[in-house]
Amino acid sequence: MTLGLDPRIDGLIDAISERRPVSGAIGKALRAVPRHRFVPPTGVVLTGGGPRLIDRHDDPDTWWATVYGPEAIVTQLDGGATDIRELNGRYTSSNSAPGTVVDLLTLLDPEPGDRVLEIGTGTGWTAALLSHLVGEHGIVTSIEVDQAVAEQAGKRLAAAGVHPRLIVGDGADGWAEGAPYDRVHVTCAVHTVPYAWVEQTRPGGVIVAPFSPGFDVDLSVRLVVMPGGVAAGRFPGCTSYMMMRSQDGSPVADDDGSGRRSTTQVDPRTIAHAPAGAGLAMSALTGLHIREVDEGDRFVLYVVDPADPAHWAAAVHDPDGDHLAYQLGDRSLWDEITDAYAQWVSWGEPGRERFGMTITQEGQRIWLDSPERMLGRARA
Repeated sequence: MTLGLDPRIDGLIDAISERRPVSGAIGKALRAVPRHRFVPPTGVVLTGGGPRLIDRHDDPDTWWATVYGPEAIVTQLDGGATDIRELNGRYTSSNSAPGTVVDLLTLLDPEPGDRVLEIGTGTGWTAALLSHLVGEHGIVTSIEVDQAVAEQAGKRLAAAGVHPRLIVGDGADGWAEGAPYDRVHVTCAVHTVPYAWVEQTRPGGVIVAPFSPGFDVDLSVRLVVMPGGVAAGRFPGCTSYMMMRSQDGSPVADDDGSGRRSTTQVDPRTIAHAPAGAGLAMSALTGLHIREVDEGDRFVLYVVDPADPAHWAAAVHDPDGDHLAYQLGDRSLWDEITDAYAQWVSWGEPGRERFGMTITQEGQRIWLDSPERMLGRARA
């Protein structure tokens, strides 16, 4: 069913343009490689009151309207172990929201003839868009960790007449054989930017990635690689992607009711739902991760050290008085988190636009206002 395809694409581009500019080159790419070629017959959409199934065969009108709508479409659950029709499971692959795709491509700004490394092939749509943007003299290398996902993407790309280089492997390693790259386009979130991406990018090249540092913070980061194997940049916007599988999941606190008990005046919901600037500051100063459990009448925030899960804390919201904190291990992780939050407040509560990141062989460091004002230590 391709009847009315051009108006659908025009409508999609118009809708995206209402919230951000769409360059002429990206607009042409969206028309040249229409999204429906890279969406399977069934998928899951998370908006509109919870997960719902779209099925091209059972309800083609809804399927087409969704494909040329603003939503991301989940295409795999639990690494393929759960049928997509079950709706519930861990989301492990998707066709990203078109507006988000445009945001990252705009930050990346690929040019004709560029060599592009893509981390996370997914359905193949962004690899196809990149291939159109770099043209016949450019090269797109796209890495996908999941063999089955990669095979399906390869079939869709071939059917669309697009032929990027497809690699099955862990995107954290990049692909040195195709280096150096002019651009690195990442379609999965990371809390630590792999140094391999910096090593494999030429000086002056650009890395754009979703960044989720272990707090309720989902940002985009744009890094420029400099001579000497250093990359630096800022967080130009907010974006939400599935985590890279090799970085997916923080250690889970073994909450058996033990640990030092105390009261705290800091509401754990304040930490859990802190603004992006606070999340960046707390991540940089502590290196900790948080995980919330909200059961309606009971809210618990767990704090863990991904490098040493023997240390953890749990803060329990009490609507009637002081909140409770439980801390296990030599370190007091709840105190570290609240001290870092207080530090951010003392700085005047800077927003994410004042923060940046530098990547070296030693690891990544977040800074405030300029690279001369590094926060915390390097984290690899």
